[in-house]
Amino acid sequence: MIVLLASCASLKTAFTGNNGTASTSNSTAVKKESKFLDEIDVPVESSKGVKEKEQEKSLAKKETSTTRSSTHRESNAENLSSLQIKYAVLLNTPAEEINNPKMFEFIDDWYGTPYRLGGTTKKGVDCSAFSQFLFASVYGLSIPRTAREQYNLTSRISRTQLTEGDLIFFNTRGGISHVGVYLQNNKFVHASTSGGVMVSDIYDEYWAKKFVGVGRLKDREAVVSAK
Repeated sequence: MIVLLASCASLKTAFTGNNGTASTSNSTAVKKESKFLDEIDVPVESSKGVKEKEQEKSLAKKETSTTRSSTHRESNAENLSSLQIKYAVLLNTPAEEINNPKMFEFIDDWYGTPYRLGGTTKKGVDCSAFSQFLFASVYGLSIPRTAREQYNLTSRISRTQLTEGDLIFFNTRGGISHVGVYLQNNKFVHASTSGGVMVSDIYDEYWAKKFVGVGRLKDREAVVSAK
């Protein structure tokens, strides 16, 4: 029995260490570890915080996009000519859309020329002579001399189909008596009896009342397509 008791004591020592020190030490370590883990503060973002961060990111993207767009516009502005800027203001349209230099160089050259019935020079020109010269200079096309003849030569289209270079006809003193050349944004260039070569709006009260129709020259379409 003494031997058996001694063996049991040896086994207890083997499992617990000297005087149970290892067991106590392990237990203390677990407790310390538990305490350490319990004291860790793990921040949890509220849904409000997440939304605010997402909004900040979205705002940053928009600001970057706006900055790029602004830089792009500034870059484009540097490439614009004074003629584009001038007629963009006159036509109330983006300068980038003034993209037919021949057309606007011709208009600028004749702009302000006084009206004279039957006139064909810079000293005085009438509406049909002006449109005739414009077609020859800009499109390289020959069209008849009078407004009535130009009306008969063209195909009728709707005002909603107007494109640059279409002819607009008016009845100012009986029949087809006035003609202008459409530009864009409801504006047309013509030799007016009141102001000479100028740009007007087809929806101005006076011209709206005198409006007869719009004509398109098929040969002009071929010239434009070939460019």
